[in-house]
Amino acid sequence: MNTELTKKVLNELTASLGSKKVFFDSDILEKYSRDETADISYIPDILVRAHNRDDVSSVLNICTKYKYPVVPRGAGSGVTGGALPVQGGVVLSMELMNRIIEIDAENMVAVVEPGAITGEIQKEALHKGLMYPPDPASLDICSIGGNVAENAGGPRAVKYGTTGNYILGLEVVLPDGPVINTGGKTVKNATGYNLTGIILGSEGTLAVITKIYLKLIPAPAVTKDLLIPFETIEDAIDAVYLILKSRIMPATLEFMEAGAIRLVSKFLNRDIPFPDAGAHLLIQVNGETEDIVFNQLEIISRVVNVDTEKIIAAESEMQRDRIWRARRSIREAIHNEDPVFLAEDCVVPRSFIPEFIKDLKSYFASEELVSVIFGHAGDGNVHIDVLKGNRKYEEWKSFQPALKREIYRRAIALGGTITGEHGIGFIRRDYLSMALSSEEIAIMKRIKRAFDPNMILNPGKIFF
Repeated sequence: MNTELTKKVLNELTASLGSKKVFFDSDILEKYSRDETADISYIPDILVRAHNRDDVSSVLNICTKYKYPVVPRGAGSGVTGGALPVQGGVVLSMELMNRIIEIDAENMVAVVEPGAITGEIQKEALHKGLMYPPDPASLDICSIGGNVAENAGGPRAVKYGTTGNYILGLEVVLPDGPVINTGGKTVKNATGYNLTGIILGSEGTLAVITKIYLKLIPAPAVTKDLLIPFETIEDAIDAVYLILKSRIMPATLEFMEAGAIRLVSKFLNRDIPFPDAGAHLLIQVNGETEDIVFNQLEIISRVVNVDTEKIIAAESEMQRDRIWRARRSIREAIHNEDPVFLAEDCVVPRSFIPEFIKDLKSYFASEELVSVIFGHAGDGNVHIDVLKGNRKYEEWKSFQPALKREIYRRAIALGGTITGEHGIGFIRRDYLSMALSSEEIAIMKRIKRAFDPNMILNPGKIFF
């Protein structure tokens, strides 16, 4: 950024907020130059750690005055570069706005600040017999504001839906400073345009979220987990169809194909069940009584066409941890094998998962690439990680655009799209036109300018 302009913005921010909230030391700024996206970083010019809504409004007022970029940031657990200051400017960290303001058991609503950790919200709700269902894989570290900004999913989406299904309203600060509320504790709201829905999944490009109203539901009384091995991924997805056809809706319905199983098995020294299987299904069912849940388990064991002696049903918390350990260890195993990799999360109609994976595996083999594929069998969201391997770094970087296009093309050809829950962010913005028409993108750009006419919020993301 322009040095003189940065000095002006820094001086005004410090005068308005105080030196304990505004930072420009290089060591601190470097920590905010990365998220969980592999092999990418951009150092901000200024960091502001907001303590409250007024801080957010002040930052946006000052940055609007100078048309200076502002990048909202939560816990930094995203994987598409969405919270990185690719054009410099201010990183506006919401990490200290982390209060769980209220768990309203009577209305079954949680009122929280954007920096609250998703897993902590779930625990607080459970203390009152309630459940906040969305469960991103990073729920123990990710912030709820980031979940809303990305419309995050997770394994329980098959039964309960994604983050967007639980947002009753938002308090947000617009780019020039005004505060608006898009809802509250009411379940119904047909008053004007659905501004909540527009801000949901907008990846920090329209407004800065300062308060969130979350719908809660009664927590199920009984939960059971299963691990089922299969010879092939086709057999596993056939079993998914048979389970859902039997009028059972599991809370989670996850799959791992052979490449993922082998990598995690190697990482954990084969300390996982059925390390040589062609595919695993990980299933969680829940309900109000033991009888209801065990009836579901019986039906599942009957329809999946697997020797019942090979089906592992967790009887304790320790057993539950063991059967989910492999699924939870995938990212760590990949980083251990090769810290430079491509992470994609395409979505296809769930019946096409085997065809999609088979097609991808054939393509990867032709390019001598190692891949790890896993995901949410119940909703068709497929996570595809491709390792750099022995390729030289420069060759790998130049090859990535073609690699991405091939993955996306195959997903779209099957009626899917290029991301199911991670968002577009920075690393996918050049491929948005593969999934959306020029008319759709033009409407989105008009919405962007209506919210942010000075184009200061999270520049360089999604489509600009």
